[in-house]
Amino acid sequence: MFISLVGTWIQVTAQSWLVFELTHSAFLLGVVAFLNSIPIFAFSLFGGVAADRLEKKRILLYTQSAFMVLAFILAVLTHLNRVSVWQIMLIVLLNGTVMAFDAPTRQSMVIELVGRKKLLNAIALNYASFNLSRIIGPMLAGILIAAIGMSGCFYLNGVSFLAVIIALLLIRLNGHPQRGEKGAFWQDLHAGIVFVRSHQRVLALLFIAGIASLFSVSYTVLMPIFAGDILRVGVRGLGILMASAGAGAVIAALMVASGGRFRHKGKMLIVSSFIFSVSLTVFGLSRSYALSLASAAFLGWSSISALSLINTSLQEIVPDEFRGRLMSVFMSVSAGFVPLGNLIAGSLTHLWGAPLVVALSGVFCTVFFIFINLLYPGLKEIQ
Repeated sequence: MFISLVGTWIQVTAQSWLVFELTHSAFLLGVVAFLNSIPIFAFSLFGGVAADRLEKKRILLYTQSAFMVLAFILAVLTHLNRVSVWQIMLIVLLNGTVMAFDAPTRQSMVIELVGRKKLLNAIALNYASFNLSRIIGPMLAGILIAAIGMSGCFYLNGVSFLAVIIALLLIRLNGHPQRGEKGAFWQDLHAGIVFVRSHQRVLALLFIAGIASLFSVSYTVLMPIFAGDILRVGVRGLGILMASAGAGAVIAALMVASGGRFRHKGKMLIVSSFIFSVSLTVFGLSRSYALSLASAAFLGWSSISALSLINTSLQEIVPDEFRGRLMSVFMSVSAGFVPLGNLIAGSLTHLWGAPLVVALSGVFCTVFFIFINLLYPGLKEIQ
């Protein structure tokens, strides 16, 4: 996955630059980002039902192959100078739709690979892989765009999916989890929603993931404003700020992955959630570059710690026959809320300014996490 994710981030960076070259429109850049994310929110539940009904390995072979084909189509169109913005938007929309089926299947397959004992370690390594690729991919893209062009970046991403496809063909799963009786598709979808709605601890964990995702994007989207207008550190300072958040995320993932299966995950989740909300407030109020770097690192560390613990706790709670559907809801709230968060952050910044928006986001998260802990006192008892 790491090889493929590096390729994906190379494509995302080159794709953004291509859209900007074609349009010189910040609005269309936002539209492309929105089209990539919104299918995850809209279709993940269907992907979860598919994961619970069908063989996960086969689904992933299809989705990864689809990603590869879409990357090669974009590469060929760009190479032949036939690419247009509507084609990019369509490819991005199709990528997001495929991801709605890929992500819940991949998340729910982890326990079949490693078992319950190593589940937290494996999930944390997955987050480490994602965040390392998020640092390395854009850096490589800057070099590769000059060296092999944007079409070369897209070809390279297409080839990178072979790493996942080959790995999937080599994988032998540990047992076959119980799938339960298959009903009609809509019945299975409804049963998954009923399961989530009827378990308070599951709802509490999903609420925390959703709120963190909704407001965590506020500082990442507005980071250029902080670097340029508030901290006055320029593009190089912006890169270091982004790298600081990424480094914190990688450190958190590696710490959790190397820590083994430990007790008191609920207490650790509560601590991570409050560190996140306080760091968000500090980042919004900071006028010191050093303090902003430190708070960005803590934001990366706390967000990945919390998401790793939430993901693991959900997978340990859920019966095997509902695992795909629960992971689809988790993906909807943890990734699908991102475009809504982008919209809220961008709109409020025009009214109140970036520092106040980010600081108030942190305050809101603090109040919300206190409310959730009072409403669901059983959270701290998660082992």
